[in-house]
Amino acid sequence: MQSFLHGRDLIGDLDFSKEEVETVLELAWDLKRKRALNEAHPYLRDRVLAMLFFFSSTRTRGSFEAGMAQLGGHGAFIESTTTQIAHGDTAKEIGEIYGRYFDGIAVRHCDWQIGNGYINEVARNSRVPVLNMQCDVYHPFQCLADLMTIMEKKGRDLRKKKIVVSWAYAASYLKPISVPQSLILQMPRFGMDVTLSYPKEFQLMPEIEQQAKDEAKRWGTAFDIVHDMDEGIKDADIVYAKSWGPLLTTADGKEGKVLQDSHKDWIMDGRRMNLAKSDAIYMHPLPADRNIEVTDEVIDGIHSVVYDEAENRLHTQKAVMALTMS
Repeated sequence: MQSFLHGRDLIGDLDFSKEEVETVLELAWDLKRKRALNEAHPYLRDRVLAMLFFFSSTRTRGSFEAGMAQLGGHGAFIESTTTQIAHGDTAKEIGEIYGRYFDGIAVRHCDWQIGNGYINEVARNSRVPVLNMQCDVYHPFQCLADLMTIMEKKGRDLRKKKIVVSWAYAASYLKPISVPQSLILQMPRFGMDVTLSYPKEFQLMPEIEQQAKDEAKRWGTAFDIVHDMDEGIKDADIVYAKSWGPLLTTADGKEGKVLQDSHKDWIMDGRRMNLAKSDAIYMHPLPADRNIEVTDEVIDGIHSVVYDEAENRLHTQKAVMALTMS
């Protein structure tokens, strides 16, 4: 167990070592038990977290705000358009000033080629921990919840378990690439063989794909990229199928939508779920485009763990906040 995480930022998935992630998970399970037994755990009494959102949210806001309350503190929701950021407040000033008002700063900023740089600039100028609630590059808290869920369903020893991180069609909007990028970076460290599956126009950042290859080599696991959804899902233990935008091909919304609409057949349905192992689990960070991205048969079916996955956002986030802000 790594016992000193006080004051640390969590912006990228590899900011915490494997041992530090294990510490987070151990505390998350303890907090989940305390929550189930209604045991008080006010580790952050009188602490306040600034939650700055540039991007709308359901689970992220709810889980951070509830988590701070359950830890005895307060989460201050700040929607960026209600601030003076548009009129001159810079990331430096947010870091300097909020770092003096609050005990931690959490930021969600998913604008392509802007969000991650913004969060890092806040962190460089803050005297308190800065937490990434999702940016254009990483979604570390979603990934921690995913890892916790996988261990609950598949056991702590995940060596040689196959996870497929697959693109799926969605009609709503061009979604960030941060979720699949976090998954391919984190999961090799815990022994999983990773298959990344996407149409060729939907590649991830080359440097992230290379980091994933390097992590797989370091931990003795497999990392493969395929461009066929069926091939990727075959014999998988964990099926993580979701949409993301073709941002490395084009950042133009109209052009991206044309590319997206050309792959409507990449839907997660019952036939494809049957290509995975019989005890495979289906995962999605939500919200999903039902019957477009994934059929009701799958997301509401016996393989789906999406609501357990969503719940574990609460517990893992509480663990990180308790460890970094106490």
